[in-house]
Amino acid sequence: MSETSTKVAPKMPSAEEVALIKKFLNDTTLFLGPDPEIMQNHDLMPRSAEEDAAMKTISDAHTVAKIRDRIQAGCDEGYEMVEQMGAAPGAKWGDIITGVYSASGDLAIASAGGVLIFSALVHHPIKFIIKNWVNEPTVGVRDGDGFIHNDSRYGNVHNTDQSMILPIFHKGKLVCWVASTVHEGENGAIEPGGMPSMAESPSDEGLKMCPFKVVENYQIKRDILTFLQNSVREPKLQYEDMKVKLFACLRIKQRIEETLNSDGPEALVATLRTTMENVRAEVKRRVSEWPDMTVRTYIIQDSTLRENCVVKINCKLTKTGDRLIFDFRGSSPEFTNRATNTILAGLKGMLAQCFLCYVWPDLPRGQAAFAPIEVITDPHSIVNSSYDAPNSQSLMSIFTGFTAGQHAVAKFLYSCPEKYTKVHAPTFNMINTFIWGGVSQHGETLGNLCADLNGMGGGARSDTDGEHALAPIFATMADIGEQELNEEDVPFLQLVSKKMTRDAIAPGKYRGGQGYTMIVATKDSEQWGFMTTTQGAKIPPIQGLFGGYACGCYPLSKVKGVDVYDVLLNEPEKFKHSIEEIMNERPFEGAAYTTHHMGMGFEISKRGELFMISQGAGAGYGDLLERDPAGVIRDIEEGLISPGVAERLYKVKFDPVTLAINQEATDAARDAERKARIARSVPYAEFIKSWNKPTPPSHLQYFGCWGDDITKLYMGSADKFRDANTPRPNYMVHPKDVRIAELEARLAALGAMGSDKQ
Repeated sequence: MSETSTKVAPKMPSAEEVALIKKFLNDTTLFLGPDPEIMQNHDLMPRSAEEDAAMKTISDAHTVAKIRDRIQAGCDEGYEMVEQMGAAPGAKWGDIITGVYSASGDLAIASAGGVLIFSALVHHPIKFIIKNWVNEPTVGVRDGDGFIHNDSRYGNVHNTDQSMILPIFHKGKLVCWVASTVHEGENGAIEPGGMPSMAESPSDEGLKMCPFKVVENYQIKRDILTFLQNSVREPKLQYEDMKVKLFACLRIKQRIEETLNSDGPEALVATLRTTMENVRAEVKRRVSEWPDMTVRTYIIQDSTLRENCVVKINCKLTKTGDRLIFDFRGSSPEFTNRATNTILAGLKGMLAQCFLCYVWPDLPRGQAAFAPIEVITDPHSIVNSSYDAPNSQSLMSIFTGFTAGQHAVAKFLYSCPEKYTKVHAPTFNMINTFIWGGVSQHGETLGNLCADLNGMGGGARSDTDGEHALAPIFATMADIGEQELNEEDVPFLQLVSKKMTRDAIAPGKYRGGQGYTMIVATKDSEQWGFMTTTQGAKIPPIQGLFGGYACGCYPLSKVKGVDVYDVLLNEPEKFKHSIEEIMNERPFEGAAYTTHHMGMGFEISKRGELFMISQGAGAGYGDLLERDPAGVIRDIEEGLISPGVAERLYKVKFDPVTLAINQEATDAARDAERKARIARSVPYAEFIKSWNKPTPPSHLQYFGCWGDDITKLYMGSADKFRDANTPRPNYMVHPKDVRIAELEARLAALGAMGSDKQ
């Protein structure tokens, strides 16, 4: 080889030069935004050298079980502390969780009660702290420190949830983390209560706390606290619950230190890692027993909470070997200026909740239960939104995404010879409650919500009816609260509360559990209002199972131009205790009676005006013609269904006075209905020809894929769409501008717009 062609190997930078380059890049980083590497990964971190060594030292199953039980008891103790001492309504009715995390940030053991969706979310901010603050000289992570966090883009459900996170050291070495998370509610957003449906950008959503240090030497830093208190409507609430979460974490820390002193750090580290790895392996084993197949389903959202539209959550669940894959491609594009989007971590958290509470409730609570399960989405979709899209109403998408997953999973469970829970239809999935805010009768500025959202109707099971007002899908052991206690602090009354809503049913061989009516009216304030953040007034947000039906639709009803307190004082017989009676009989002369979709933005209410909603029903299971007639009559007797509706739906014949069943007539009516079904039916190929259309209907605002083509996402009309992998802005017109355009068009048609000439 000639001398001129000799290649000289490039000089590799020395370790010192590499360190200098890294320091330069760190020093000149403009902004530490949400980290995609952290946020996209829900699996366990690789086993560290310390964990590997500890597991080799401590392998006795009895020792691991003893320590795990002790830590579990500590988490449950911390949970009880927050529930008993917390100021937020969410704390009082169990919208909380506590947990212990490995040194790498994985949640190993969580409290048995509470919101298990958090189990797949709060590890993200801890990993952000580990990556960015441990070696940051201006921050650092030391014994006695505590970090606060609420920004869902760094790992949370939505910004109403605040976490307190503490590192635990032993002889100067970080061994684990503890954290407590509470749905606080008020967070300084543009609408009170923390969940603003009017938000059009992240800047409208109130406090957005990336993980930052708020505690040193186990004391809350007063300067940071003052800033946070000045950023919300309820400074007292902010301070009190920061203290409560801190002391709950300290109690768990105390229990961990007892283990460290009695068994040593290796035993603790080995227990945390062994627990996670065993759960992860058990999940893969159980998945491997499911049949290899694919199930497709979808759920429809009927609004953005500001306008009615048709929004698709598309789901394909595939199992092969020990792999379980949720594929949400084809779901609606994200809304650029609407708050019903969710980041991917929120969706994963709700899917984890499905498994921890409805599929494998026997597994230890922790991140590992969902770690091996895969999730696929389109970028910038409503279930995997960008960090620039608002997501304060992410529950709208994570709850409907949960239901799509629950509906699909049930079909797998039905085919499994060994089940760890009963197969059942989807639970109702919307937060039907009143969010409230304003100036109370005591002169305090408040903003939060009622606990009625926790009374979601349970889905029917394979052998029995669903439970009424059972529990929220995100916290199966939460409470619905005591409204009477709440009324000591707020200037409104629930005039009807926890009364089952008649005919709000999801029929089937086994019917879904029903929900209750809520009627509220402001009493002692001129600066008080309500909002509702719910879908399902036009299209049910759930699906029935194996022939069962979804629930009905539940509008928001209002009665304006009445002071119901005067009515109750002077003519109490006029007040009716159901929405059905009030809206049909219209007992208050001169009042205005209206119905609306359930996405009401914050609205100031006058004394005695009625706002009325109903909690929904869980889905039905099986063919309703197979329902035991005795069960139908029992529902009539309990006021759950009216006689006419019962006879029409279930084809049951009975005496209208005694309710005695005419079995012969019932059999004949059901036989006739089965024959009528056959007469109405057409061969599948013919049905498809008439049912399938090439594009969405022109009169509907439709979002998401249409048919089997998941690569084409419609954005409101048949001629507006995007490629699934090529994000585009998806702006919605302000409802007021829509209304103005409608009125101007009417004026123009009447020739009443006037002349442009001066």
